[in-house]
Amino acid sequence: MRVLFIGDVFGQPGRRVLGAQLPTLRGQADFVIVNMENAAGGFGLHREAADAALKAGVHCITLGNHAWHHKDVYVMMQDEGTYPIVRPLNYSDPGTPGVGWRTFNVKTAAGTEKLTVVNLLGRVFMEALANPFRAMDELLERNDLGTVFVDFHAEATSEKQAMGWHLAGRVAAVIGTHTHVPTADTRILEGGTAYQTDAGLTGPHHSVIGSGRDGPIQKFLTERPHRYGVAEGGPAELNGVFVQIEGGRATGIERYRYVEEG
Repeated sequence: MRVLFIGDVFGQPGRRVLGAQLPTLRGQADFVIVNMENAAGGFGLHREAADAALKAGVHCITLGNHAWHHKDVYVMMQDEGTYPIVRPLNYSDPGTPGVGWRTFNVKTAAGTEKLTVVNLLGRVFMEALANPFRAMDELLERNDLGTVFVDFHAEATSEKQAMGWHLAGRVAAVIGTHTHVPTADTRILEGGTAYQTDAGLTGPHHSVIGSGRDGPIQKFLTERPHRYGVAEGGPAELNGVFVQIEGGRATGIERYRYVEEG
């Protein structure tokens, strides 16, 4: 099984480059997972973005700390047959809408294989949710998950690396999201777990992690809050990883990056 994971889609530029490039990339993977928690103007997911992604060939949508920014997501989570959305697993409230993991039957050249996609939210410099390490330990007590692929949406690289080692040999992949800059630590950990600290941004190329440059620069210059918005104009980029999986464990991982001309 070959899985393509695409990092945080940011605003309209991210949606545009995803829609333009995914139909071609789709032929190189059996299953496509895309983090879309910044797809709607940089904050959250709305129906328009989800519909476009699914039309382009996305099989599963993961989220993060902006999961609840748009009311659309509450409605979409109730329509599991249409919207294959996975929000962070480690919300302790049993009444939290949606699901933190979802199992898919993936058609491959060798037949049909079971793949479970999990979304986790980190706690360092983030919201005080339940312990993601304990949440994964509890989930992995199940014996019906098949191959497990984890999107760990977290701020701290140390927390992401710790999760990678915690799950090494127990899941097929741990790929980080949230910080929007692709990292160069792509590797396979002990036991066949593909790992990368951050998959990177799918959005404006000439930006500060997706936002227009002036707002962040002025904040750092003046030490005062400034309004941020999605960077407009110029090329967009798409970042992700391809993971090759055999027998529930990764046998290969490759970074992928595309930048529009102009």
